[in-house]
Amino acid sequence: MREGVVLSGKGGTGKTSVVGAFAALAKQKVLSDCDVDAADLHLLLNPSVKEEHEFWSGKTAVIDREACTECGLCVEACRFDAIHDFTVDPIGCEGCGLCARVCPVNAITMKENLAGHWFISETRFGPLVHARLGIAQENSGMLVHLVRKKAKETAEQAGLDLTINDGPPGIGCAVISSLSAASLAFIVTEPSVSGIHDVERVLSVCRHFSVPALVCINKHDVNEEGTRQIEEYCAGQGIDVVSRIPFDTKVTEAQVQGVPLVEYTDDPRLVGPLEEAWRAVTKRLDDAGA
Repeated sequence: MREGVVLSGKGGTGKTSVVGAFAALAKQKVLSDCDVDAADLHLLLNPSVKEEHEFWSGKTAVIDREACTECGLCVEACRFDAIHDFTVDPIGCEGCGLCARVCPVNAITMKENLAGHWFISETRFGPLVHARLGIAQENSGMLVHLVRKKAKETAEQAGLDLTINDGPPGIGCAVISSLSAASLAFIVTEPSVSGIHDVERVLSVCRHFSVPALVCINKHDVNEEGTRQIEEYCAGQGIDVVSRIPFDTKVTEAQVQGVPLVEYTDDPRLVGPLEEAWRAVTKRLDDAGA
């Protein structure tokens, strides 16, 4: 199974726009949105939900007021200040379970949380597996793992051998969960001060997990010096910069219309770099699967 994940060091670099273009350009694949904290790939793909499932993760303390003697030990033990008037604030509770351990009358139980939902949907570009993590819920890494697993299962059932994952921004737990054991990472960055720094961080994570990477510079023409610095850094690391996309308001217009950029315009300045990027990704994935 070939698996490509599109990453960025921070939000707003154009990662999901690139995935939307890949969705339109790729022929036989399953798509997944691993940015479960702020999923937005569905805004471009307009999916029709076929399956909806609950995601249970983490626990929250619940106090039985009838059994509670109001001794105050739980209040003293809670380091997160989540217990007031012998009632647990579910947002403040971290689920550590210490209050339940210190309660002398066993009036506190730890109940599992409904942490979110995950979906298998159909789009005009093929199947899409995506999810929605609940507000203030934890374990986004576990939900990302589940989304990837279901995407692979969906691909196998359909006789396909490729999944394209829209990964989360940054380098945290959810990124690690979306990246580990992937066939290829496609990193979208921009020539800003933070963009230069973030591409270095993401590439370091890719090296740690031995995942080969390609780089795309979005809005490359807004800062030519920054673009040069990224290209020099990638060359020094043996990483290919395979595409440079110029700044253009058509990108925002396509987002507003809810369609991939390659379907919104035939402007070769925009479509050409995206097609070039997909050819590079396809070749690298084919080489990895050979």
